[in-house]
Amino acid sequence: MSILQKNYPLLVQGITGKEGSFQAKLMKSYGTNILAGVTPGKKGTFVEGIPVYNSIKSAMSEHPTIKASIVFVPPLFCFDAVLEAIVAGLEWIFVITEGIPVKDMLWLYHYSRYEGSSIVGPNSPGLIVPGISKVGIIPGNAFVPGDIGVISRSGTLTYEVGNAMKNQGLGVSAAVGIGGDPIVGTTILDMARLFEADYRTKAIVLLGEIGGNMEEEFASGIETGAITKPVVAYIAGVVAPPGKKMGHAGAILEQGDSTAIEKLSRLDAAGANIVATPWEIPNKLKKLNLTK
Repeated sequence: MSILQKNYPLLVQGITGKEGSFQAKLMKSYGTNILAGVTPGKKGTFVEGIPVYNSIKSAMSEHPTIKASIVFVPPLFCFDAVLEAIVAGLEWIFVITEGIPVKDMLWLYHYSRYEGSSIVGPNSPGLIVPGISKVGIIPGNAFVPGDIGVISRSGTLTYEVGNAMKNQGLGVSAAVGIGGDPIVGTTILDMARLFEADYRTKAIVLLGEIGGNMEEEFASGIETGAITKPVVAYIAGVVAPPGKKMGHAGAILEQGDSTAIEKLSRLDAAGANIVATPWEIPNKLKKLNLTK
């Protein structure tokens, strides 16, 4: 069962907190299949009709079909929360929390890869499959169902582009924010492979930014044939000064990183369709003639 399918079962870690309970209500009302919540010491309580357990192990003993977790836990406690989800064998772990210590995330990144779990985030807005489910804080009214997969390093830009596409009569098969912290668990290419395998997705929109080398890795994926679907790409930070953090902890141009122009050139050479501003994306998609 794919995370992009209806009724994909998940739980919410930190569900009794202010943010966890608020977002659980919104996710459930959107149609997300939330089977349980986890907060140590809160077993036996309910949030929006969702039963709460002390641990993932306890939750899964009652709901063995759970395959994913979404984490609303303070940064200093996220290591234990994410580790618990990995040990439980969950397929996907969406970490909304921002500012997890880098050394914690570095360890979790490697351990999750070893165990076969996929961490999305930290500092991720989550994932939305319009009309089916949303896992995280992405506003549902910014998207309508369609056949374009959106991968973004910026939460706000994801919503803005989704809304611009909606206004131009274009829909989204799924949209995901991979997170803005220095180390994230799932790369652009990882998510692109998910869209490549999704029969509903006809094209991929990449919303990248300065910092790191994930966009170049994605370009290599296009060149090697791992990604064959049309790509429209925008990279934020063309005028960003070196060494200056631009909104995200991960969006900082350091020695060894490519500039936005270099990332765009690399993607262009690989065959992606490049746009200078995010507002050009809907028209560029229309020119691809994806209905044929």
